[in-house]
Amino acid sequence: MTLKLCVAQLNFVVGDLAGNAKKIIDAARSAYADGVRLLLTPELSICGYAAEDLFLRPAFIAACDDAVKAVARELAGLKDMTVVIGHPSGGDSRTRSVAVQNRHNAASVLCEGAVVASYAKRELPNYQVFDERRYFTPGQGVCVFEAGVAGSKVKVGLLICEDAWFEEPTRLTQQAGAELLAVINASPFHVGKGDEREQMMRTRVQACGLPLVYAHLVGGQDEVVFEGHSFALNADGALAGRAPGFVENLFMVDVNQTQAALHLEALVAPQRSPEADLWDALVLGVRDYIGKNGFPGVILGLSGGIDSALVLAVAVDALGKDRVRTVMMPSPYTADISWIDARDMAQRLGVRYDEISIVPEFEAFKTSLAGEFKGLAQDTTEENIQARIRGTLLMALSNKFGSIVLTTGNKSEMATGYCTLYGDMAGGFAVIKDLAKTTVFRLARWRNANDPYGTGVEPIPQRIITRPPSAELRPEQTDQDSLPAYEVLDAILERYMENDQSLEDIMAAGFSRADVEKVTRLITINEYKRRQAPVGIRVTHRSFGKDWRYPITNRFRA
Repeated sequence: MTLKLCVAQLNFVVGDLAGNAKKIIDAARSAYADGVRLLLTPELSICGYAAEDLFLRPAFIAACDDAVKAVARELAGLKDMTVVIGHPSGGDSRTRSVAVQNRHNAASVLCEGAVVASYAKRELPNYQVFDERRYFTPGQGVCVFEAGVAGSKVKVGLLICEDAWFEEPTRLTQQAGAELLAVINASPFHVGKGDEREQMMRTRVQACGLPLVYAHLVGGQDEVVFEGHSFALNADGALAGRAPGFVENLFMVDVNQTQAALHLEALVAPQRSPEADLWDALVLGVRDYIGKNGFPGVILGLSGGIDSALVLAVAVDALGKDRVRTVMMPSPYTADISWIDARDMAQRLGVRYDEISIVPEFEAFKTSLAGEFKGLAQDTTEENIQARIRGTLLMALSNKFGSIVLTTGNKSEMATGYCTLYGDMAGGFAVIKDLAKTTVFRLARWRNANDPYGTGVEPIPQRIITRPPSAELRPEQTDQDSLPAYEVLDAILERYMENDQSLEDIMAAGFSRADVEKVTRLITINEYKRRQAPVGIRVTHRSFGKDWRYPITNRFRA
């Protein structure tokens, strides 16, 4: 064997420089004991990804620089051990200042206590959730360093994430003598992204004829999730190994010299269904948001409907039943089957379940407003009052006991405004805000058929999945009283919001003008609501979050 390398696929916390440094040090020592002589950490590993406007603070850049030096000192005694650390650069440790024009998304190559090479990312993404040109300037050089023991060293070319999606950085690195490409990454998850990454890297290695190791981040950070699945490709594009997803892993890769070429070997974690990856992304997103922000647990309103049922199942898989509390808040319009199904699901999962009727509060509100509303028929005003009573009760319980409220609205509702400000939108984390309603149903069926976290039960009662969805805020209400069929709504939403198709193009695909105009109008006029919604987990290539930055005041329609 020429070289044994390790990808430290780790879950870092943004801003926890000491904690992140310790993770890298511990991983390096553990890998070294197993014979590893090259350790790759993900992009910006020392500070976590993405640190956003922390990058604009000179003290933050200087502290990151200090943390990198601390790692170098701690690993100085590991002979022939090379460690690649991602970090922001551009600070001056003497003046604690940073020149904006010199700030880079960088990596340092450490060996026996010294920085032996450094690299600044050349290609800075500025699309979807990426905003790197706000913080960094492009690098200009290349980085090729040697790793291994005397007599069998390998020349490794270092690239950072987006660099490997372009031909020039790879070509220049190859011209500088690289025999192996090491790509360190922090690339957020969305459904299908993993296959896209592997195929792009396969195209890259087939073009340059060099094997490649892709070191990826894992973990949840605010609205994004990183799934891991680091991998290695041989020079012909064949998969040499793949790390498991959604968990920390020290992914070992053997680099062997065979005649004139290097050949990589590693364990191969199997590919999984989109639903399995999607479920794990939601679970990891909840677990890390709650854990990294120090909340003792979560609380959610359990209605007996599909959305809250799915959120409850995710929360229990993420946190365990003892950190999840549910509250059923019946109104005058709550169907008996909603009570029965909510109780059934809470019992199946073993979570705390309470019932607090909102009837007294609702009557009090109507009495208080009777003079103002005299002679006016009941409408969505009274429906929204019920939702806001529930939001107030949940927030009161959150304030008193410290658990964060999980909201239960889905992407279809967020798109069309089928949700109530300060009502069902009230809370701290929106678990399924990027799941279309049709995906909610599909994922609920998948979870009932699979038990990835060993709860031992089918969590969601079948009637919750099969009954027509309803907000139950007026007699015999269903969602389709106000909205097109979800199959139609979600297809229009995907075309218009996620893929930027025009109204004419959507109608040309077979959708009626009435449906297209209704859905797109609702998307436009409800932007003000979405600006006030809690952060939630991004699982598509375009979510209502950093991906979507539309003006509230807007008359353009096309």
